[in-house]
Amino acid sequence: MQIDFSKIFAIVIASIFVNNFVLARFLGLCPFIGISRKLDVALGMGISMTFVVTMSSIITWPIYHYILLPYNLGYLSIIIFILVIACFVQVVEIFVRKFNPILYKALGIYLPLITCNCVVLFVTLLNAQDRLSFAESTVQGFSAGVGFAVALVLMTSIRERLDTADLPKSITGAPIAFIVAALMSLAFLGFSGLNLIR
Repeated sequence: MQIDFSKIFAIVIASIFVNNFVLARFLGLCPFIGISRKLDVALGMGISMTFVVTMSSIITWPIYHYILLPYNLGYLSIIIFILVIACFVQVVEIFVRKFNPILYKALGIYLPLITCNCVVLFVTLLNAQDRLSFAESTVQGFSAGVGFAVALVLMTSIRERLDTADLPKSITGAPIAFIVAALMSLAFLGFSGLNLIR
């Protein structure tokens, strides 16, 4: 099987910038708003999310193409994919708890919530729906995780600066976070004019 590098490149740019799953498709907003207070925590969440999305894409592709499709079990894809995602989240949770308890405590409830994070499930379902090859599915999974991490780190950087800014009390906290998220979404919308595939 020959790999089309131009399509791979288009998938990377589209997943990170053009169709960013947080800022363009508005998925995974719960950890995006909840975790974006400290940069080290945001980086940990971004890395964890990237690992889970990538590994879920790698594992769900053969399950879908070699088990679910041949036996006409496509209707089970959501259940099967959620089980795969839950397994990888457990691996990440055990790893983070053992090697970085401070990060584990800082991530709190958001780490196990990766299991039901719509970004992870949406990417695996999108890989199946678009009939992407194994390489393309893997790249899309990794790029979606990187796109999530980029959005999260940018949001955290802005919010850390806003913490020291002189803002009216009526917009401090969550209101300013939503305003910043909206402005970031508009900024990323500028990438949607890119014509990646000719």
